[in-house]
Amino acid sequence: MSLSVLIAGGGKVGTYLAKILLSGGHQVTILEGDKEDYGRLQHEFPDSLLKFGDPTSPFQLQDAGIKSVNVVAAVTRSDEINLVIASLAKFEFRVKRTIARVNIPKNSWLFTREMGVDVTVNQADIMAHLIAREMSVGDMMTMLKLRTGEYSLVENIVADSSEVVGRAIKDIPFPQECVISAILRNGKIVIPRGNVILSPGDEVLAVMNESSIEKMQKLLRG
Repeated sequence: MSLSVLIAGGGKVGTYLAKILLSGGHQVTILEGDKEDYGRLQHEFPDSLLKFGDPTSPFQLQDAGIKSVNVVAAVTRSDEINLVIASLAKFEFRVKRTIARVNIPKNSWLFTREMGVDVTVNQADIMAHLIAREMSVGDMMTMLKLRTGEYSLVENIVADSSEVVGRAIKDIPFPQECVISAILRNGKIVIPRGNVILSPGDEVLAVMNESSIEKMQKLLRG
């Protein structure tokens, strides 16, 4: 499915994001208000993909085609600007999906659905989770929040002492609001069919309700 995406902010993050989306066959427009950044963008993208203007201006957003896009990604270097863009996109133009970049971690509490942000990209938080994962083998790691935190995609490594070791998936009492998405074993993906036997060291990926996380953690860690 091809998406139409408006990227507000043509810095390094916006540029990289645009190239990834274009390589995936999606339609992209980049709105940038800084002359220096815009000049650099002109050397990397066709003029048809670029719009020069203030991304916090409703008129400039409308000129960039915000009314016809599926997603708005606010990835400027300013948290305040990203929040304004997301709010305008969601409440003024009724864009289906808004994504906003957090540059300063202490500001992340502002980036909520009530403020118009569907998905928050907090680079410091992602880095911290990756570091924690490497330092604490067997701990559960939340990889992605869904539906404003009600559901999450989580990863947990099966411990040697876990009661699930040697048992088939169909015989394991997983929490009710939990769906096993995949199993990573020795660097390969194993489809989680009912007859698959879990082994120590398996990395179990699951989508679950927040209320089920503690039970799942105890089940897999022992």
